[in-house]
Parts: sequence; structure tokens; C-alpha cells
Amino acid sequence: MKLSTREMARAAVIAAAYAALSILSSFFGLAYGPVQLRLSEVLTLLPKKYPSAIWGVFLGCLLTNILSPYGLLDMILGSAATLLAALLTARCRTNVGAAVPPIVCNALIIGALLAWQESGGSAAFTTLFAYHALSVGAGQAVACFLLGVPLMRLLARKK
Repeated sequence: MKLSTREMARAAVIAAAYAALSILSSFFGLAYGPVQLRLSEVLTLLPKKYPSAIWGVFLGCLLTNILSPYGLLDMILGSAATLLAALLTARCRTNVGAAVPPIVCNALIIGALLAWQESGGSAAFTTLFAYHALSVGAGQAVACFLLGVPLMRLLARKK
């Protein structure tokens, strides 16, 4: 994908907004851990309208995860979850459909990361994974359905 100057600027602004909103979320203890409601996740629906947003949300997530208490594992897996979700979101036809990939990718990947961090791969992994996948998925659903879908509708009105 070759990006124009305008698309690169858009991606950079989205990355900065994602990082800033994540840092704001961390002030309330909502950016990392089993109970997450990153305000920045609202932006994960943008790849539906702007393909260059794929790189913006990925880079913003990568920058945010540098501060993660889960270290390198979160930088890699958390950012990969966001990149995968963004690539899938870009293919969605509806705003509601665009909310699904970020919810599912983060619930599964971040849920597994958190369960692994807590269980170390012990027998408790399955139970912890179920708990974390549900809690992370619920926070994602709030961000994507309650905030992201209305944002996308607002952007559809603006050219």
C-alpha cells in the first residue's frame, strides 16, 4: 500500500490521538489489565473509512504498549491484535460490522496474553482465559459499539 502525503499525515494524527487517548485512559486505570476501556479503541473503526488508519491505530497502539506493565509481550501481541483487527475492519461494509474485529481480536489475543501472564501456562490458563476474554471483550464492545459506531456515523455525514 503506497500512501500519499495526506494519508501519511492522517495515519500520524490517528497514531497520536490513539496514544493520547490511551494515556488518558491509563490515568483512570483503564488502559491495561483485565478491565480495559481504552478510549482510543474508538479509533479502531476508522480503517473502514480511511485505509491509512490501519497504520495509524497500529502505530498508536505500539507506542501506547511501550508503557505497558506486560512488557515486550504486550508490545508485540497487543500491537499485532490491533493490526489484525484494523486489516479486518477495513474490509467491513457496515459500521456495526466494523466494530466486531477489534472486539474479537482483542478479546482473544489480549485475553490469552493476560491469562498467560497470570497462569504461566498452568492448568488455570483456561479459566483465566475465559475470564479475561470476556472482560477485555466487554470493554472493547463499549468502546466500539457505544462510542465508535456513533463516531463513524458522524464521519459519514462529513465529506
